[in-house]
Amino acid sequence: MTPRIAILGSGKGSNYRSIAEAVSNGSLHAEIRIVLSDVADAGILDLARSFHHRSEAFHPGPFKTRMGIEEEKALAQRLRDEQVDIVVLAGFMRMVKHPLLDAFPHAIVNIHPSLLPAFPGLRAWQQALDAHVVQTGCTVHYVDSGMDTGEIILQSPVPVLPDDTPESLHARIQEAEHAAYPEALRRVIARKFA
Repeated sequence: MTPRIAILGSGKGSNYRSIAEAVSNGSLHAEIRIVLSDVADAGILDLARSFHHRSEAFHPGPFKTRMGIEEEKALAQRLRDEQVDIVVLAGFMRMVKHPLLDAFPHAIVNIHPSLLPAFPGLRAWQQALDAHVVQTGCTVHYVDSGMDTGEIILQSPVPVLPDDTPESLHARIQEAEHAAYPEALRRVIARKFA
């Protein structure tokens, strides 16, 4: 059986691209069923079309940092209708709550630009610079009801250089993310479909 993945994103879709390329070249055994965004003009939707993946925008509800309960229930049903096995958050900028968590227990995966538990939340690269750490990185983890608190699947360290700016450090973390996410999904699939 080929594991079926849905991608949720809010932005340009660079992590989605790395996953789609891994599926395309056969290094990640999965099918991307659909790409969904809470932002109607998000770049990830255009990118999905270039990979010939179905893509849709959905209405997230009235809140900025999470979905409305009814909207999240509708999204969970949409994903069930697609017979999705794994939900992959790729730059999805909303907290996931219980309608989705209950529909996909231990099957929602996120990537975060720090070595969790350090620097959860927004602009983790800026948090790392402000803390004067010598190393940060990225973490792929299962999503639970907390903010960036789920079980860690994989971490990839990135050094913080003396002359780093927020932009340069973020760019290097994103490079690490693009390698880490497909590898983490290989691990998730191996566990789930062993």
